[in-house]
Amino acid sequence: MFDFLDKYDVLGAFWTTVQLTLLSAVGSLVWGTLLAAMRVGPVPLMRGFGAAYVNIVRNIPLTVIILFSSLGLNQTLGISLGAHGFDTINFRLAVLGLVVYTSAFVCEAIRSGINTVPVGQAEAARAIGLSFTQVLGLVVLPQAFRAAVGPLTNVLIALTKNTTVAAAIGVAEAAFLMKKMIENEAQLLAISAVIAFGFVCLTLPTGVILGWVGKKVAVKR
Repeated sequence: MFDFLDKYDVLGAFWTTVQLTLLSAVGSLVWGTLLAAMRVGPVPLMRGFGAAYVNIVRNIPLTVIILFSSLGLNQTLGISLGAHGFDTINFRLAVLGLVVYTSAFVCEAIRSGINTVPVGQAEAARAIGLSFTQVLGLVVLPQAFRAAVGPLTNVLIALTKNTTVAAAIGVAEAAFLMKKMIENEAQLLAISAVIAFGFVCLTLPTGVILGWVGKKVAVKR
C-alpha cells in the first residue's frame, strides 16, 4: 500500500518543515518579545505601533502574507534577502512571512505572561533606581516567560502546521510534497495518512515536552 513512498523524499520534505519551524520560531520569539516590550512600554508612539501591528497582522490571512513576501517583495521589488536560487529565495521569504505573522501571537502570549507579574515588583525595581529596560529585562520578562510557556507552546504547534502555507510559493516542505504525490499517485488515503502522521510526530512530542517544562518552571504565587 505504501510502496509508492520509495519514489519520494518524505524525510527530506519534513526536514524542510522542521527548518522552517525552527528558524521562524526563533525570529518570531525575538520580534514578538520586542513587540511585547513596546506594548507595555512608557512611550505612547511605541505602544501605538505595537498595538497596531498586532491587531492588523493577526487579522490578515497567512496565505496573503506569504504570497506578498514572494510576489511583492521578491518579484515586484526585487528583494531576495541575499539568497540565490529559486528554492533558497522562497525558503527565506517563507521564513520572513511566518515570522511577521507568528510574532503577533508571540507578542500577545508574552504580554499575557507580563500581566501575571505583580505590579509591586516593577514598582520596587523602579524605586531602587532601575530603568524601564532593566526592570523589564531583569525582573519582569524572566517571570513572564515562565508563565507564558503554555501559550507559547500552542503558538509553536500552530506555527508547525502553518508551515504548510509555504507550499504556495514553491517551498518543498511536507505539504508541497503531498500535492506532488496526489498529482502522481492514486493512493489519496495513504498519502494523507503519511503526511498527517508526520505532523503528529512533530507536534505531539512538542506539546508533551513543553507542557512538562511549563509545569516545572511555573512561578508559584
